[in-house]
Amino acid sequence: MIQNKDDLARIITAESGKPLKEAQGEILYSANFLEWFSEEARRIYGDIISTPAKEKRALVLKQPLGVAVVITPWNFPSAMITRKVGAALAAGCTVVVKPAEDTPFSALALAELANQAGIPPGVYNVVPCSREKAKDVGKALCTDPLVSKISFTGSTATGKVLLRHAADSVKRVSMELGGLAPFIVFDSANVDQAVAGAMASKFRNSGQTCVCSNRFLVQRGIHDSFVKKFAEAIKTSLHVGNGFEEQTTQGPLINEKAVEKVEKHVSDALSKGATLVTGGKRHPLGNNFFEPTLLSNVTRDMLCSREETFGPLAPVIKFDTEEEAVAIANATDVGLAGYFYSQDLAQIWRVAEQLEVGMVGVNEGLLSSVECPFGGVKQSGLGREGSKYGIDEYLEVKYVCIGGL
Repeated sequence: MIQNKDDLARIITAESGKPLKEAQGEILYSANFLEWFSEEARRIYGDIISTPAKEKRALVLKQPLGVAVVITPWNFPSAMITRKVGAALAAGCTVVVKPAEDTPFSALALAELANQAGIPPGVYNVVPCSREKAKDVGKALCTDPLVSKISFTGSTATGKVLLRHAADSVKRVSMELGGLAPFIVFDSANVDQAVAGAMASKFRNSGQTCVCSNRFLVQRGIHDSFVKKFAEAIKTSLHVGNGFEEQTTQGPLINEKAVEKVEKHVSDALSKGATLVTGGKRHPLGNNFFEPTLLSNVTRDMLCSREETFGPLAPVIKFDTEEEAVAIANATDVGLAGYFYSQDLAQIWRVAEQLEVGMVGVNEGLLSSVECPFGGVKQSGLGREGSKYGIDEYLEVKYVCIGGL
């Protein structure tokens, strides 16, 4: 029996390694989605269209799509469910949730809470499975003729597989896929504010979020000052440890494979001339713990510049001009989030419009909010979650023409 929000937070920490404070924050974030979409359910408006024909009237109705399959990741095991399920239920859909193999208990705990809240049986369903069975279960859910909608958050590679499954029966899809977020610091920026934003954007959940900054582009004039202050902040503000300990800000990565990827990116960068400023190896705690790491003198040909690390690695690339920074930021086939710091108003407008991403943080390192649309462009996905737009992903638009009047 889940008694309160702290019970669910402890489950999240035990499953994912996320520090308890972050898990508690996620619970509030999760609840906000349910509150938001419960209110949005009252604002599913139709329309009346004026026509030139006197004997006809044209109406637009919005109706629920039907059964929605929700496939969620491990890094936000509660909020990624409520962001999707809240919208689906508000629209009138039933849902089948397939949680990540690493974090099934969070989804089952939400099912228990749904039962306690009086959600009718069969409306919120959970299908956990092992890693070995994940592909088969995912395929079965996504190809079932009774399913009308697929919502997925995860890697671009897996998203493409699910899109192929959906194509045979032309199901509606929402895809929130991978990113390679740039974090640009211009000479006009307030360096202290930029460092604070970089810390929040990069090291939340030990760098394991899809909107984490993956590439730090810093203009030559303030490069050295930024790197020095960033390194100091990393050394003094971050504490690696057990997620249940009060002082911990950085828990373990989700599994051994995740640690190996960070190691690979660090090793590749150093072999190609990058400079290790701080961190760079597994933490003495061992297992899946990795030191928060800062690299300078990073170049565009290094793996950490071209691939999403999904770990506590901050690589810094030096640039000279605004045009160069925008070109580097956009030189990728994904576009989920992007960040930049500047005090130049004209530059803020130019860069915000030119960045090829679905979400832009200007002088801000944390941009997720239930009221605002979440999603990307290019191969970062399809559709939007949260905000007033999120509920439309679960609604069909029906045009009704009434004649003989």
